[in-house]
Amino acid sequence: MSVRRLAEASVQPASFAFNKANAAAAKQWIKKYPKGREQSAIIPLLMIAQEQEGWVTKAAIETISDMLGMPRIRGLEVATFYTQYQLNPVGTRAHIQVCGTTPCMLRGSEALMDVCRSKIHHDQFHTNDKGTLSWEEVECLGACVNAPMVMVFKDTFEDLTPERLAEIIDLYDAGKGASVTPGPQNGRTGSEPASGLTTLKSEKAILKSTRDREAKAAAKAAKEAAPAAVAAPAASAPAATAPAAAPVAPSNASKPKTDAPETSPALTTPSKTKVAPAAEKAASVSAPLHSAANANKAAPEVEQVSKPRNGPKAKAEPATAFKAPEGKSPEMKAPGAKPAKPWLEDKNRPAGIDRPAAVDDLKLISGVGPKIEGILHTLGIFTFAQVASWKKAERDWVDGYLSFHGRIDRDDWVKQAKALAKGGVAEYIRVFGKKPV
Repeated sequence: MSVRRLAEASVQPASFAFNKANAAAAKQWIKKYPKGREQSAIIPLLMIAQEQEGWVTKAAIETISDMLGMPRIRGLEVATFYTQYQLNPVGTRAHIQVCGTTPCMLRGSEALMDVCRSKIHHDQFHTNDKGTLSWEEVECLGACVNAPMVMVFKDTFEDLTPERLAEIIDLYDAGKGASVTPGPQNGRTGSEPASGLTTLKSEKAILKSTRDREAKAAAKAAKEAAPAAVAAPAASAPAATAPAAAPVAPSNASKPKTDAPETSPALTTPSKTKVAPAAEKAASVSAPLHSAANANKAAPEVEQVSKPRNGPKAKAEPATAFKAPEGKSPEMKAPGAKPAKPWLEDKNRPAGIDRPAAVDDLKLISGVGPKIEGILHTLGIFTFAQVASWKKAERDWVDGYLSFHGRIDRDDWVKQAKALAKGGVAEYIRVFGKKPV
């Protein structure tokens, strides 16, 4: 790549100004950037100037820099850094950029450059005698699979041979460049293999093979299931017809030889009746806390440890029944369920209440969704005022019940709740400058 410098003073115009249409486009680009960041618009503005003049002049760089209120040296730095900007006059009908990166080089880009040298000029960045054509070598143009390739202004021409490039150059030189179709020049479509498609040629064949494969799998599964289906009734028949016998304590004479002591369950406990795994699993799971099965049961008076479901491990200490504030129910009520369990004492538990008739929409707090709102309701938290009163210890206690820890402080639930408790959505917008989401 060559050193990027401005063109000689002899070819530089004295001044630059956008035409009417481009001046309007420049203003629209500037408006896209935040106040104080308008200088970022220099990249699109330089490109507009290049499309208008054919190349980027010194006067254009200085004019655009002044428009954006930036030092002219900063504008010069941008223009000389990016190779998309042409700093010298280029061909009025075509400026040909030949990719010289490895894939194109391996596929013959050197031969394409030789065509440019013979038909345009021996050196890069020089126009032909008529000033209609110019060329340069550039880095990757992004169509490596269709190498070698060139770019003329914004169009790419791929899968080139030296002969085809020579034809394209002649057409542009004659003012007929619009007649050349961009893209691959060897008949291939997109980036498919040069020999044409080799796979996925027939959708019908693909669907047929899929159906055949599924049919074989179904037949195999049915064949494997048949012996099991025949054996199952035979195995279950004796169990269905045998009379239920009362367990008889084994005599000393019939005791099996074993090293187990006299009190071993192996000798005194009859074997369990085998049950289906699903039934056994269901029987081993206790009823949910707020289920109908437990609705009328008194709370067991046992020592328990108040421990967050997913929170940090707490020191196992016996807890006593929680004394609710005066006028408050001592029992926690889950939404739509009967009270089933007294609160457990925990100095860090935030104050809870019975579900009031009017419940605040806690989902207005950023970071609280339907699932987390349900957890808060289970803990007796129903209003913005309750959340607004939390201190660090209480926030940490509730945080232990959340799957994603740190959410309360990260999203500042307390500050959000204070605003919502004070004046609803209007106060939230006043404090945070946006609607609650």
